[in-house]
Amino acid sequence: MSETTPPWEKRTEKQVKQEQAAEAAAIRRRWINLGEVLAVVAVMISGLTLWNSYQERANSEADRAKSEQKADAQSGTLVLRATIAKEGRRLSLAAMAGDQAIQSQTISFPSALGVSPVDTAGDPRIESGWFESELHKARKEAGLDEKSTGDARLPILVKTQFLSNGELKNDSAIYDLGYRISSGFLSGTDVRMRGLSLIRRGVTGDGQKQIDAIWDKQAKTK
Repeated sequence: MSETTPPWEKRTEKQVKQEQAAEAAAIRRRWINLGEVLAVVAVMISGLTLWNSYQERANSEADRAKSEQKADAQSGTLVLRATIAKEGRRLSLAAMAGDQAIQSQTISFPSALGVSPVDTAGDPRIESGWFESELHKARKEAGLDEKSTGDARLPILVKTQFLSNGELKNDSAIYDLGYRISSGFLSGTDVRMRGLSLIRRGVTGDGQKQIDAIWDKQAKTK
């Protein structure tokens, strides 16, 4: 007896084609869904790439701005270098930064010396002849020895106009002027300067009162 297919299991050619078409449509839908997912992932990756690029650009610009601000701040900061000349009777002054050039200065001394501020232009310097006899008297009035042991200190206010990157800038600072002093019956008072030491940068307000206070404090501690 040959096997026969039950009538209810028999499919017409039309039914087979319909089933095949439905299966193909389902496969296409799966591929479409997968394509949509891949498209969304691609958009997300593209967005993240753009965001990272923006962040890197923003960070780079911020770093550059900070570097420029730091360079501007450094260019506006003046520190003086003193070179001893004429056996300590003169200090030649210059900016420590090579791209800065001093144009003019005003040197002020403590009021106890009774010395008027001294202006210089084109030749930044300090000369002992400006203040040595007055310093000797002020030391005597303050009860200090006529001869210094080691290096003594004299606070001075230095106001400077200087060029930096082609721009004219101003600086006001207090320095200790290091010196040695001796006094003889025939030779008189002899002041030999040793150099400068920065005390205070960016001085505001009454700089004269500030160096007077420093002088008084130094005189009392001797």
